[in-house]
Amino acid sequence: MKFLAVLLAAGMLAFLGAVICIIASVPLAASPARALPGGADNASAASAAAAAAAAAAAAASPGPQRSLSALHGAGGSAGPPALPGAPAASAHPLPPAPLFSRFLCTPLAAACPSGAEQGDAAAGEREELLLLQSTAEQLRQTALQQEARIRADQDTIRELTGKLGRCESGLPRGLQDAGPRRDAMADGPWDSPALVLELEDAVRALRDRLDRIEQELPARVNFSAAPAPAPAMPTALHSKMDELEGQLLAKVLALEKERVALSHSSHQQQQEVEKELDALQDRVAELEHGTSAYNPPDAFKISIPIRNNYMYARVRKALPELYAFTVCMWLRSRSGGSGQGTPFSYSVPGQANEIVLLEAGHDPMELLINDKVAQLPLSLKDGSWHHICIAWTTRDGLWSAYQDGELQGSGENLAAWHPIKPHGILILGQEQDTLGGRFDATQAFVGDIAQFNLWDHALTPAQVLGIANCTGPLLGNVLPWEDKLVEAFGGAKKATFDVCKGRAKA
Repeated sequence: MKFLAVLLAAGMLAFLGAVICIIASVPLAASPARALPGGADNASAASAAAAAAAAAAAAASPGPQRSLSALHGAGGSAGPPALPGAPAASAHPLPPAPLFSRFLCTPLAAACPSGAEQGDAAAGEREELLLLQSTAEQLRQTALQQEARIRADQDTIRELTGKLGRCESGLPRGLQDAGPRRDAMADGPWDSPALVLELEDAVRALRDRLDRIEQELPARVNFSAAPAPAPAMPTALHSKMDELEGQLLAKVLALEKERVALSHSSHQQQQEVEKELDALQDRVAELEHGTSAYNPPDAFKISIPIRNNYMYARVRKALPELYAFTVCMWLRSRSGGSGQGTPFSYSVPGQANEIVLLEAGHDPMELLINDKVAQLPLSLKDGSWHHICIAWTTRDGLWSAYQDGELQGSGENLAAWHPIKPHGILILGQEQDTLGGRFDATQAFVGDIAQFNLWDHALTPAQVLGIANCTGPLLGNVLPWEDKLVEAFGGAKKATFDVCKGRAKA
């Protein structure tokens, strides 16, 4: 651009010089003097002087006169109009003097540039042109060198990124299983220190190579005239190198941790396998001795050995909304006659005592529904197994209490027309003061619980008797007594137990 500007300026100067030379080479003609309003004498003198100058010019050089007449047109040769008060023309009139009313050129004081000056200007322009060409060539060479350096650095970064990708792609495949595996970067298994040592050597080699690359980076070229800001390649490359180095070190540490974890996991798996083998050996021994080890899903019991506020069992299944229910269970109290505590409690949001079976101290056993209380004529103080059934319906709040298959009492107006709310928490062995917690040790149950079943309707007396004497076992349609639905906490034990056979032995 600078070179084009110089050429354009030189061309303009040459054009202006030529125009000036052409204008200066044309001889000036005397123009008629304008009449002044001051008087007739001045006008006469001016007219005479104009006529004389025109005659002299016509006699001396007729050629230029014709040229300028042709230049200015036919109207330019007409004489001026006669002024009032001027003297009449002589008997021998002079030829009319040419008048130039337009395009009057005025000679300039400065002379046209000579040939020597034009030669000096052309030489200066050539030198400036050569200087610009050399500067452009230098800039081009510098740009090519920077581009080559940038490509080399990009190749190095791609190579390092590829190695890191191979490390990352090899790590998850080698750690999916507990057994040893081999990777393309190492000759030993993952759980051996050989891989860690090889990765450390690779990190050191990469660090040395990065240091050499940093030392070989060229210095930036500084220009005196309007230097353009060069991209901070060394800084970006250094940051990328630090990031890659940190990732490699993190991978080494992760591999070491995974190796330790795999060793620990292998030990745990070995213990679990040994445990399973022991169980299988026991099973084989039982089969060899002819005893059957099969137990149905409901053949278990929950045992709470001491009175406290942390031993209990929780039913994992949520209850629906109920308008009637029958709950039956086998109980054996070990409280020693000081109150049976709480065999079960059902709490819902906003009501901790939605359904509670409780015997506190020497008071009789009570049934609470929505904080309404009914006393039940039941007794469990002899330390033996007893079958308990309680039926209730929201219609008029009717309730019935059975012990060992026999009806012991009934009543009405117990939370009449109140439906049992759904999505609560059912706890065995503790009374809930809040939803699922805040147990009181004085209200805890001590003993064994088995065959806890819940129905959404009232059972008939015959059905209750069949369950109690083990002639008509029946599982609850809302909540059956199954091992997978009951979870023990705080030291409460879940043990295999068939109540129909075990109560005879007890």
